[in-house]
Amino acid sequence: MSQNRGASFQPMALPDEQMQVRVVWLYYMEGRTQGEIAEALSTNRLRVNKIIAEARRSGLVTITLNSRLTSCVALEQQLAMEFSLNRAIIVPTPEDADLIPVLLGQAAADYLVQLLNGGNIRGVGVGWGATLREMVRHMPSLRRPDICVNSVMGGLTHGIEINTFDIASDLARQLNAECSYLAAPIYAGTPESRTAIIRQDVFETAFRQIEANDVIVLSIGDMTERSLLMRYGLPSSINIEELVAAGACGDVLGQFVDKTGRPIEHAINRCAIAPELEALRAIPNVIFASGGLNKAQAIAAVLLSGLGNVLICDEETARQARQLALDLRARSGS
Repeated sequence: MSQNRGASFQPMALPDEQMQVRVVWLYYMEGRTQGEIAEALSTNRLRVNKIIAEARRSGLVTITLNSRLTSCVALEQQLAMEFSLNRAIIVPTPEDADLIPVLLGQAAADYLVQLLNGGNIRGVGVGWGATLREMVRHMPSLRRPDICVNSVMGGLTHGIEINTFDIASDLARQLNAECSYLAAPIYAGTPESRTAIIRQDVFETAFRQIEANDVIVLSIGDMTERSLLMRYGLPSSINIEELVAAGACGDVLGQFVDKTGRPIEHAINRCAIAPELEALRAIPNVIFASGGLNKAQAIAAVLLSGLGNVLICDEETARQARQLALDLRARSGS
């Protein structure tokens, strides 16, 4: 199959274009069967067959596997294989870094719709952040009263639209689904306070609902001032330098991890009003949607942790995160 390197690149490829390229790649370049492709891309064999037939008629298979998008698809396969992911979705990195959350949010919305249409999904948990805000904005209107959307972590006291409460309620509205909240701040004052809070009946019910989710969609935080958690969410008694000194390179669910993806030894992790990170391993679909080079180290840590099984990221960040993770894995001999 030849590639037309001179073809123009459209940085915001339509979902149908992305699906066509992935189907063609898997069928012609990797020799997958149509059934295997349908399962891998959460669609059906009829659609795969139609895409392949149209690709033959249109000449897609001979000229238009754009070299940049092709590199994204190849990187997806590497990440899935090397880090035991069910799926990696990589989008080209735009020249304007501010567009990264928009593109990743669109990709996350597309993938979530695939899951909702293709499986028996009853519970969807969400975190917070700019990428998840964009995911909600790109979600089509569906009618799924059988689904419960819930927030999986406490929220910020600032009333900004990227808060977990707003994201959960807006997503539920788009899906015409039920909605429930973890109505608490992101951090309790002390580990003892957190224990007292989550032992209340209303919170025990909320945590049971979180544990029963079929899908959880999260972002990954870094340790710079670009992080909303760093700017708005940290307790006043804790600063970034203190967490970095303890080994933190990023956070998941408000809990800080080191470069290997392990939680750091710090009291703040025992104050987070959210499930413990290990609880994510029991969720069938844990989607991390995050990008930007400032997050590369944190994304590498999450890849090494094995906490999620789907990564949605931009190409430059994913490539750097992959290399960081592989280098650390090689040094540790694991």
